[in-house]
Amino acid sequence: MKKNITPVAVVLLVLITSLLPSWLSAKEMTGKEIAFDRSKGNCLACHAIEDGDMPGNIGPPLIVMKARFPDRDALKAQLWDATVKNPISIMPPFGKHEILNDTEIEKILDYLYTL
Repeated sequence: MKKNITPVAVVLLVLITSLLPSWLSAKEMTGKEIAFDRSKGNCLACHAIEDGDMPGNIGPPLIVMKARFPDRDALKAQLWDATVKNPISIMPPFGKHEILNDTEIEKILDYLYTL
């Protein structure tokens, strides 16, 4: 017996297979890995970070983050969209533009608070 694949089934299959890798990578990657990944956080493009290869110097070094950002929500807002506090910021709005999802941002925050 031959079964036909409906257009809805094809769309669902494409949707699931396109979303699955990014969902799995967010679950598997650590905050440091996301921050250092040139296709994700890419924090090293602008910031010096301990153990980072070829860091940039456009932004401030990411050190003593708990002292600099005692309010975790303030740091999350900065990662989400730095242009809210500074309209001419060159920092990408990682959350607003869906460069990083909320899970990835939370993992980066956890990592930054170890610095």
